[in-house]
Amino acid sequence: MADTSPNTTIRSLESIERRIFLIRGQKIMLDRDIAVFYNVETRALNQAVKRNAKRFPADFIFQLTIREVDALVSQNVIPSRQVLGGSLPYAFTEHGVAMLSAVLKSSRAVEISVFIVRAFIKLREMIATHKDLALKMEKLEHEQDKQGQQLAIVCRIIKNLLDEPVPPKEPIGFKLR
Repeated sequence: MADTSPNTTIRSLESIERRIFLIRGQKIMLDRDIAVFYNVETRALNQAVKRNAKRFPADFIFQLTIREVDALVSQNVIPSRQVLGGSLPYAFTEHGVAMLSAVLKSSRAVEISVFIVRAFIKLREMIATHKDLALKMEKLEHEQDKQGQQLAIVCRIIKNLLDEPVPPKEPIGFKLR
C-alpha cells in the first residue's frame, strides 16, 4: 500500500512541481518526466498517445523544437540532447496530462494524473498570489511616492520660512521717554 501521509504527498507534489516548465507561454511537463512518474518507458507513453491522437489536440501536447531543447540543456533541465535518444521530446500541458489517465488505464496512471494536475493547480495559485503581492507592492510604492512629494513640499515651506529675514521685534513692556 502506498504511503499517503501529508509529508509524502508534499514531497510528491514538490517533485512534480520541479518538473513543470514554462515553454511557449504554457506550463508543461516533458514526456520523459511523465513516463518516470507513471513508471512506464517514454517510448511506450508516446506510442499510447499516438494510438489515441484524437484525444491530444495541439493545446494538450506539442513537440519541442531543437531551439527549445537547447534552451532546456542550457538551463540544466536536461543534461544534453543525446539524453533524448535522437528524438525531440513531447511537452504535455495540464490538459494533456489529465487526458493521459484516460489513455493509460492503470490505477497508478490515474493516481499520478491527479497528483500532477494538483501540482499544476498549486503553481497557478502561487502565481496568482505573486500577482496580488506585486499589485500591493506597486500600490505601496505609489503611496510612498505621494507621501514623499508631500513631505518635500513641507520641507520646502519650512526652509523658506527659515531663510526669510526676521524683522526686529520691538521690546515688550513700557517705553520710557
